[in-house]
Amino acid sequence: MILRFVHDRTDAMTQPCLAILLVEDDELTANLVRAALGAEGHLVAVAADGRDGLLRAAAGHEGRAWDLLIVDRMLPGLDGLALVRTLRGAGLTMPALFLTALGGIDDRVEGLRAGGDDYLVKPFAAAELAARVAALVRRGEMRPSGPVLRVEDLELDRLTRAVTRAGRRIDLKPREYEVLEYLMRHAGRVVTRTMLLEDVWNFHFDPRTSVVESHVSRLRAKLGAGGGRELLHTVRGAGYRIGDPA
Repeated sequence: MILRFVHDRTDAMTQPCLAILLVEDDELTANLVRAALGAEGHLVAVAADGRDGLLRAAAGHEGRAWDLLIVDRMLPGLDGLALVRTLRGAGLTMPALFLTALGGIDDRVEGLRAGGDDYLVKPFAAAELAARVAALVRRGEMRPSGPVLRVEDLELDRLTRAVTRAGRRIDLKPREYEVLEYLMRHAGRVVTRTMLLEDVWNFHFDPRTSVVESHVSRLRAKLGAGGGRELLHTVRGAGYRIGDPA
């Protein structure tokens, strides 16, 4: 059910109207979230179980993708982690915020690894929820709108997830693809190890491993396997850059 707009605050008209899908089986929590975001001028739909939430998330709203998903972790039918992981596997990239009573570090890491963009532990303040929603949407707006990214003769199709260089197909593992997409979104600029850990692995701490270095090394080898000049550069003491400096 799509709910009507609620403008309880005088500044709500200045806020962007977002189409938000809330997947939450607890009626009280759903009503609180709906009221808090409705007061910001947003349109909120509610799915009460994971399977319905997955179907509605994949179908979108009025012919377009949802601007944001808010997903409880513990859901009947299909848990929130599996829901978001399935959407990510299908190439759907709308921001996803987990709401959950599970607040341990391992729980948060698990949620982020499943494809969540943020994690809010119950109970929470309405003001914090609204602020996190706004931050996630701003982050999403920074992503390029076009489906194909290009750096010289390298192309990445974000819809089909196909990567080619000079027409040659390059087979990448899922995480290698995510690293390459992130680098190409920032083509010509230095991307630090910390940026990759946070935005690709969703680590908001340093795991003290060589996971970034090993993935970049394999990616560089695959990009250069067909010849041609080197595209992926290591910037000593700073990070990595794909393409020439911007």
